[in-house]
Amino acid sequence: MPPTPPPAQPPLPPPLDPAAKEAALAELRVKALACTRCPNLASSRTTVVFGVGTVQARLMFVGEAPGADEDEQGEPFVGKAGELLTRMIGAMGLSRSDVYIANILKCRPDTPGQTSGNRKPTTDEMATCIPWLHQQIDIIQPSAIVALGATAVEGLLGKTLGISKLRGNWQQYRGIHLMPTYHPAYLLRNQAPSEKRKVWEDLMAVMEHLELPISAKQRGYFLSKV
Repeated sequence: MPPTPPPAQPPLPPPLDPAAKEAALAELRVKALACTRCPNLASSRTTVVFGVGTVQARLMFVGEAPGADEDEQGEPFVGKAGELLTRMIGAMGLSRSDVYIANILKCRPDTPGQTSGNRKPTTDEMATCIPWLHQQIDIIQPSAIVALGATAVEGLLGKTLGISKLRGNWQQYRGIHLMPTYHPAYLLRNQAPSEKRKVWEDLMAVMEHLELPISAKQRGYFLSKV
């Protein structure tokens, strides 16, 4: 039998004006901070990690789930991987305040019996939590989304093909251009210049889509080291 096609993605709602966006996101944040849909995560979390950045963002980054640092500070991507993401955004000529950053999961996945480390969200956890992210995207309506890692791609698109096969190839999320690329944590584990170059090529494709300026220096990043 042929494979079952993925379900049709619903269209985005009509865009809001800036003031309405601010109000809608603030209201959504209040609701998300009180969420207890996953009892195990609600009981083990320090806080809900909603998202950070400007509601007027043209570019949105989506990761997997909060880690220990994010759970403590209530902000996504503030650990070592977050520091690298901040540098990546800076290399694009932007700052964290120019974009919006969120995760598939708003709570850190619980790790019973472990004193450290993180785990991948389960399929059920992602399905339960993803409506919060869908609503964030409904409000912000960025021109492009960067999905950081396989879990982000799976959560947004339902695709489990593998990030190495998907990265660098534009996808569509409800009419928004979506670029899959490696998670910054992957680059911390594998610091080969060739891998860094792959991610930078993905980000340059995003810059071109957003019509951001790209200098000769930016185009040459990592080329002499590969």
